Amino acid sequence: MWLRHTVTVEPYEGNSAVGPLYGQPVQVRCFLEEKNRLVRAPDGREVTSSTTFYCRLDAVDAPPESKVTLPGDRQTTVIDQARHDGGGLPLPDHLEVQLI
Repeated sequence: MWLRHTVTVEPYEGNSAVGPLYGQPVQVRCFLEEKNRLVRAPDGREVTSSTTFYCRLDAVDAPPESKVTLPGDRQTTVIDQARHDGGGLPLPDHLEVQLI
């Protein structure tokens, strides 16, 4: 019911001699929140995230530097992702993906 939006994620798979490598595009049903907030990148830098999406835990793996296409064809990059797993408790398990 909450997953009203769809984004396309191209998971970052590393670098090659000719540039970054990305996996196959995956369409992900999610809840999209467009709100500026300060987040910490995996390398410790403080970065401003302009958009966050929330989806099911098993929907996608979106490591930092993955490409994301938002509704309206706006492209952005993953800063970090956070898994929220209730461990069997009746809590909403979900993946939080922070975008530049």
